[in-house]
Amino acid sequence: MSTEIVAGRFVRPNVFRSIIMFLSIVGPGIITANADNDVGGILTYSQAGAQFGYSMLWLLVPITVALVVVQEMCARMGAVTGKGLADLIRENFGVRVTFWCLLLFVLGDIGNTATEFAGVASSAPIFGGYLHVPNLEAFKIALVAAAAVFVFMTVTRGSAKLLERIFFFFCFVYVAYIVSAFVVHPAWHDVLHQSIVPHIQASKAYVLMVIAVIGTTISPWMQFYIQAAVVEKGIREGDYGYSRLDVVTGGIWTDVIAYFIIVSCAATIYIHNIHAAHPIVVHDVGDVAVALAPLAGKFAALLFALGLLNAAVFTASILPLSTAYYVCEAFGFERGVDNRFSEAPVFYGFYLALIVIGAGTVIIPGAPLLGIIFYSQVLNGVLLPIVLVLMLLLINNKRLMGRWTNSPLFNIIAWATVIIVGALTLISTAQIVFPSLGS
Repeated sequence: MSTEIVAGRFVRPNVFRSIIMFLSIVGPGIITANADNDVGGILTYSQAGAQFGYSMLWLLVPITVALVVVQEMCARMGAVTGKGLADLIRENFGVRVTFWCLLLFVLGDIGNTATEFAGVASSAPIFGGYLHVPNLEAFKIALVAAAAVFVFMTVTRGSAKLLERIFFFFCFVYVAYIVSAFVVHPAWHDVLHQSIVPHIQASKAYVLMVIAVIGTTISPWMQFYIQAAVVEKGIREGDYGYSRLDVVTGGIWTDVIAYFIIVSCAATIYIHNIHAAHPIVVHDVGDVAVALAPLAGKFAALLFALGLLNAAVFTASILPLSTAYYVCEAFGFERGVDNRFSEAPVFYGFYLALIVIGAGTVIIPGAPLLGIIFYSQVLNGVLLPIVLVLMLLLINNKRLMGRWTNSPLFNIIAWATVIIVGALTLISTAQIVFPSLGS
């Protein structure tokens, strides 16, 4: 058999072709999964480490399986049908179901986008202090405005291929959290032990944190975005094996980052709080970076803030893009970042509106940011179980999927994931709306 020379080594043509094919297809799975490590996710993982130490590390193993299962189904539907999730929901369940899903989704994403820009604002004091900025409030406004302009210009001025490369760079910057975890010198023996052996507590606070960690991993917007990205990239059935690898790689990588965020906060804030007369309480993502400075040094705090800013800008780019995709899918408007503004005015106009509202809400003094975040999380909690059920009904439709429907074993795993995630999300939502429950 003939060979190709790659990097000084002889590689069989089929291996060489497989590598090239994977590199050409990779993207939607890794990018979507990493974007889910947004400001809300980082805050949740930080609180898990700060409150419970390393005891929740084991939970990331089943969470990773659930994330991969759900994302794989959407990627497979996109490759087989060549249509986005909103398209399929409208065609198979009618306009009324689509309308109510999209209404809840858009309202939730307005709040979610504002949350991401709030993350940009939270990183301002750390960078401002490091740069000795005299007016931190003005610096915060300037940083949020610059992030909004950067997000919009990046998406509207580049092609899909260029945008994907930029998003890959954002994924790489998450390495800051891994470095930060090593800088704080955790007790690696305890880390590894509690990663393998579950340490479950019966307290209400622990149960609520479990719900929060699970709920922040699988978000409704992710399912729409990954399927739209697979369709726009032109991935079809014959190449789907490479796309599946992309999804699995993305799910593992994103939870590796979550793992090291928990380790960082457990090795510093949690250890400090055990013996402290005045424990550090994490209310905001910026609190974590501020707390790390005296406990682990300015470098660790700066790395954490860098990861926070990266996550906020990354998700602020993708989340409203996902919203623009599914709204235009549902109503038949031209869409896609390879189009010019004049060719897809509704797509880009909707994207711009979400960015302006999200960034503007953070900048305006006295804006009800907490209320917006509160109700957006409630809407996400209501929508997620619905979206997951619709996905499973679609992927088991032989008319749509042919031989690509779920196997019986995969259906068992998938429905178990839907039931567990859906139930925990609904419980979490009920706890938000009715705080007295379970007290």
